[in-house]
Amino acid sequence: MLNFIDSHCHLDFSNNISHLIAQAQQVGVSRFVVPSVNYNNCSTVLALSQQYSAVACAFGIHPHFIQSDNKLSSLTKLATAQRNNIVAIGEIGLDGAIATDLTIQIELLVKQLKLAKELDLPVICHAHKAYDPLLKQLRIIKLKRGGVIHGFSGSLVQANEFIKLGFKLGIGGVITYPRANKIRTTVSQLSLENIMLETDSPDMPLFQQQGKPNAPVNIPIIAQTISELMEIDLAQVASQTNCNTTTLFSLD
Repeated sequence: MLNFIDSHCHLDFSNNISHLIAQAQQVGVSRFVVPSVNYNNCSTVLALSQQYSAVACAFGIHPHFIQSDNKLSSLTKLATAQRNNIVAIGEIGLDGAIATDLTIQIELLVKQLKLAKELDLPVICHAHKAYDPLLKQLRIIKLKRGGVIHGFSGSLVQANEFIKLGFKLGIGGVITYPRANKIRTTVSQLSLENIMLETDSPDMPLFQQQGKPNAPVNIPIIAQTISELMEIDLAQVASQTNCNTTTLFSLD
């Protein structure tokens, strides 16, 4: 059986985590990276990583969860104290499709990028409809460890700009949609060394699974689609994406 890693899933959003992990492991998905979305669920994802050896966690504040008090100072203290028990700062980033002003989003993003740089950790970045503003901030901060652009769906030009900055591209269920021509074309032209597999479960359902919660068990389907688009063996996709994820996040 091939071995896979889900580099981005929100297992803490589920009421049946043990089942999701066991179900995924039956199809070869052996590791899971679970990022927080705000300070309030940092302790939850940390507890998950302590309860399940297959789970690694990250701390960050997602742009969708920006509040009047983001408790960033508390998150900073917790991330510093748990530096050896987290694999990244994330999920952080920018979203051009939400009501929160981009200036406010950028302010929070920059603080978290600086935290990642200080702690020598990679970042997990959300960048919906905001690739160019994110690129600008990443060029300014110059992270030591780079990171991953979660749920990437941009152009080959944008992909290469992130890669130049030391970033991997998180590829999920969107590529399973036959009409997703832009990202499918982009992926077909990328080097496998720059790709990581992810589900973003329970969000981002795969083709013909609309309306159903996504889950890590779907990672082999995403990998199979990549193998077809790149015209390479599925085993090669599994091996290289595992190496990419393990290296970026310093997984055991």
